Amino acid sequence: MPHIKVAPFEISKLEELEFIKAIAKSSQNKKIALVSKEKEEFILLIKEDLKSFIIKPDKVSRPVNIELIKKTLSEIITKLHLKTLNSNISTSSKKPQADEKYKKSIKDFINFNPKNFEGVELEVGFGSGRHLLFQAKKRPKRLFIGVEIHTPSILQVLKQIKLQNLENIWIINYDARLLLEILPSNILDQIYVHFPVPWDKKPHRRVINLEFLNQAIRTLKVDGKLELRTDSKNYYYYSLEIFSSPKKVDFRVQKNRDLEIISKYEARWRRQNKDIYTLTFLNHQKSSPKELECTFEFDIKNLNLDSLKTKKEIFEDFFINIKEIYYTKDKKGAIVEISFGNFEKPEHKYLILEANKARYLPSIPVPTKASCKAHQKLKEILCQM
Repeated sequence: MPHIKVAPFEISKLEELEFIKAIAKSSQNKKIALVSKEKEEFILLIKEDLKSFIIKPDKVSRPVNIELIKKTLSEIITKLHLKTLNSNISTSSKKPQADEKYKKSIKDFINFNPKNFEGVELEVGFGSGRHLLFQAKKRPKRLFIGVEIHTPSILQVLKQIKLQNLENIWIINYDARLLLEILPSNILDQIYVHFPVPWDKKPHRRVINLEFLNQAIRTLKVDGKLELRTDSKNYYYYSLEIFSSPKKVDFRVQKNRDLEIISKYEARWRRQNKDIYTLTFLNHQKSSPKELECTFEFDIKNLNLDSLKTKKEIFEDFFINIKEIYYTKDKKGAIVEISFGNFEKPEHKYLILEANKARYLPSIPVPTKASCKAHQKLKEILCQM
């Protein structure tokens, strides 16, 4: 990830830059900067010691656009005339750039209505994007949504979208389990989950579970399909049990089925004579319309930041963890690092508090039941201050 290591300087100088909207400091003297640049908003971490300062984006809010991060860090160096000790922000204009037009946020899927396409398919964890790009090129009238959390993979596929002149792919950097929960009912023709991480030692982190299957059934059209491919025998038997859970179930199992396109990893596994298992779940029911659980607005009066404390509260079906509080210099605003919601698929956000207003960064949470309950609790905490 891009970063710069510079000689020590006066942190307040950052406020001279028009894209730095706030500098905040925690009780442990940790410092962060809120950046607003080219319609993106994100947090920079500032780690300092006697000999150097390191400035880099945080994991929660950092944008997919690596070039924007590099540009921001470069401007910090040049405009403040900082002495660079080390950095990795060089850019090459010869390399094809990612097409940001097809990178979407979670907001784009609230009230999602793909009326310009004849169908919608979703791929969870597309990796190199070979399968996703192939399917989109083969069926240009369908919209293909690719979900991935690995930034280099996202950037590579965005570049390929531009190079191949494709206009029917949306890419989102998000937890697929949360995205599925927000999609309208009966909207998807097919869901692909090809070679997910087996997580044998941490099975609770597996993308396939009973809740995922229930959401897949809800979002799939009648006769829509959920296709899982794995080289892991453990994951195969685990998924077989999950797919058998509903009372009325229709799925098929295939071994070493050939596809029109395979990933380089599958090609390697085949050379090693590993078995590839395919489980295809067929949905035959029409689901009720999805109702929005809540909105994520705050109505705060008399914001008193002095009473805000770091704490973790666990309830029956959700939790809240106020992890770190960063105060602005005038103590009238704060940036709060939080996690909350479902125990197995939590949301990680920042709360921006200023002038009796609060908002989430980098985006509003997915309106799941757990997140809505957590939001209500956060409102109670802030209104009591």
